[in-house]
Amino acid sequence: MTPPRLARRLGTGDAVTIGLGSMIGAGVFAALAPAARAAGAGLLAGLAIAAVVAYCNATSTARLAARYPSSGGTYVYGRERLGPFWGHLAGWGFIVGKTASCAAMALTVATYALPDAARPVRAAVAVLAVLALTTVTCFGVRKSIAATRAMVAVVLVVLVLAVTAAATGGHTANLAWTPGTTSTFGVVQSAGLLFFAFAGYARVATLGEEVRDPARTIPRAVPLALAITLVVYTAVAVATLAALGPAALAVTPDPLASAAAPWPWLVPVIRVGAVVAALGSLLALILGVSRTTLAMARDGHLPRTLTAVHPRHQVPHHAEIAVGATVAVLAAVVDLRGAIGFSSFAVLVYYAIANASAWTLRADEGRPPRVVPATGLLGCLVLAAALPVDSVLIGAAVLAVGALLRLVRRARV
Repeated sequence: MTPPRLARRLGTGDAVTIGLGSMIGAGVFAALAPAARAAGAGLLAGLAIAAVVAYCNATSTARLAARYPSSGGTYVYGRERLGPFWGHLAGWGFIVGKTASCAAMALTVATYALPDAARPVRAAVAVLAVLALTTVTCFGVRKSIAATRAMVAVVLVVLVLAVTAAATGGHTANLAWTPGTTSTFGVVQSAGLLFFAFAGYARVATLGEEVRDPARTIPRAVPLALAITLVVYTAVAVATLAALGPAALAVTPDPLASAAAPWPWLVPVIRVGAVVAALGSLLALILGVSRTTLAMARDGHLPRTLTAVHPRHQVPHHAEIAVGATVAVLAAVVDLRGAIGFSSFAVLVYYAIANASAWTLRADEGRPPRVVPATGLLGCLVLAAALPVDSVLIGAAVLAVGALLRLVRRARV
């Protein structure tokens, strides 16, 4: 029996909103400090590297999504272009990596909402946030996009105010970076950490089955969302670094709030903005992870019950509920920093497979210039290897478990 399909309801504006909701989120509030610890003022060079890799990944992903407009993203592309193993590895990497991202976003909500609360209280708030947003996703993708649009608008206003406040200090000397004050490896590691904040542009591709005219909509929406995000992140990074300096930025848990010191009334507003940003990211992540879960379940890599599509709301409600439950458990037990590092590693591997898949496209299939997937593939591998050692080791181990599960499944068939 043919599995039920999802309805095509999303236009270009909706797709851009999903991309912005995934990228302009809690990453911009949380990733600057660890990037500054790795590279000091060189984090601006790291941001540029991360942006180049993200652009290549986004271009490759958009061309593939136009060719294969189905739920699942690189799971589908890897399967179709490189073979079932690589598709499975990409899907596994996306699910486990982005599930960790979901937990990180939920914990960020709790941390900014209740900064002085005990760990059990923050964990309880994180779990409640996951359950609430999972409920929203189960009532239809249009309602999810309406919520995301409102969240993006709030966050953009808060970021504009934060940049303006930070810029009033006029500490431009803090932007100076003298080669030799930090290592090249530190700059590359900062790029890998900042990539966490960019890694939402392909959420549009994972929703490809729900996009109208995907061959036209997706290639337009993905780079547009990425360009807007890059402008916002560059402004935030420059203003925050100028206001605090690299040493203070590296040890500040809430850099945007600290940079807004010239306007004290803005500090609580920024905290609220961080909560809204994390909620927006979490909502978009649940949408993306559940669609990849749906695609893998259709192919038998996950339980078949996860292929169910709600007859009224036209969403994969079983997959959404399963993802939400898993994230809620993780949010109750994991550490925020560890979740970010592991997520970055798994997602960089995912995009490496996307670039390898794009390399195989023919010219008549919309292949991008060869330099794009080549640069994206190399960039993903270098950034993944430059992440903290514990993130690399745990990420590699989890990916190996995914590969082993596939081998066990094939042996039983």
